[in-house]
Amino acid sequence: MSRTTTAQRSHKAHHEGLLENIRQLTPNWFAVTMGTGAAYLVLNALPVSFAGKALLAQSLWIGDVGLYAIFFLMFAGRFILFRETIGPLVRHPLQSMFLGALPMGLAPIVNGFVAFAAPRLGESAYQIALNLWVFDAVLSVVIAVGVPYAMFTRQEHSLERLTAALLLPIVAPEVAASSAGVLAPHLPASVAQLVVGAGYVLWAISVPLAFAILTIVLFRLIIHKLPHRELGVTSWLTLGPIGTGALGLVTLGDAASKAFAHTALHDVASLASSFGIFGALLLWGAGLWWLACAVLFMWRYRLEGLPFNLGWWGFTFPIGVYTLATFALGRATGFDCFMHIGVVLAIALGALWIFVSCRTANALLHKEVRFRAPCLAQAHA
Repeated sequence: MSRTTTAQRSHKAHHEGLLENIRQLTPNWFAVTMGTGAAYLVLNALPVSFAGKALLAQSLWIGDVGLYAIFFLMFAGRFILFRETIGPLVRHPLQSMFLGALPMGLAPIVNGFVAFAAPRLGESAYQIALNLWVFDAVLSVVIAVGVPYAMFTRQEHSLERLTAALLLPIVAPEVAASSAGVLAPHLPASVAQLVVGAGYVLWAISVPLAFAILTIVLFRLIIHKLPHRELGVTSWLTLGPIGTGALGLVTLGDAASKAFAHTALHDVASLASSFGIFGALLLWGAGLWWLACAVLFMWRYRLEGLPFNLGWWGFTFPIGVYTLATFALGRATGFDCFMHIGVVLAIALGALWIFVSCRTANALLHKEVRFRAPCLAQAHA
């Protein structure tokens, strides 16, 4: 009888612990899937062949799908079972920004269906990717509108406390736009045309706003200097919208020239392809400045030390999308220098991904990182 009672208590404690983890899940956990997604997409795009490259990239994609599914189900569970916790999350001036990680973490998975699943599943993989992309695009727009609206009406912000994390909800649509350019060439012409058109709209929603925020971030750096060391990694987020914006222009331009090849918009699509390369070059050049600044910031932070937190995954996705844009420009222009720079960036990304993954696993093992929602702690303070 005592054994049964002990087992029941253990099961009850496990159940309560799981529910509490669901209640405390924060959207910044999706940054793990963003960084991992960037890693396997860069690995797949790497212009260097070696044994096990394709298998490693595909394995990372499969693991990322599983991880995203777990986080998404837990977050959906929080929304359904603990609806009272959503209000504090939306009102929190930092945690709410990471809602943009939900659609951005899904976009690499969509690209993975095209790159890894399609050779085995055929057309069904493209259909799955299309359905996921539609969901991703809608979610990204909802968050890109909803989170700023909460900022304008319910949150408290000051210039001194602002960081590049403001970019997270805004950048989500352009990430979906770059995925549209990857997916569209594998769809029927009529569907591809709609996806490409939607991709350009998503790009236009995101990129101009992102550059407006970059201006605010630059002004904040001038007036108030570097953010506190706990938020130091956010300095790398400035590279994200620039890299994704450049990548989107290249992929959408290429997809447009194919989707509208035999239509009345053929000339416009050809122009879009040329403009995509030219515009991407401009954005890539602007990204160099922010990349150099981010490196210098980290050199400065070394004196203070950067405490580990989930924000360290902010190293990976921005570098990843900038690397993908570099490879895309290399293929589009034929300039070998882009491929060489891309390989260097890819090596840096791989090292960072391994390092941050190991630190995250170690922190979880020693319970230094856990499911804990600061917005709920403040709500009960």
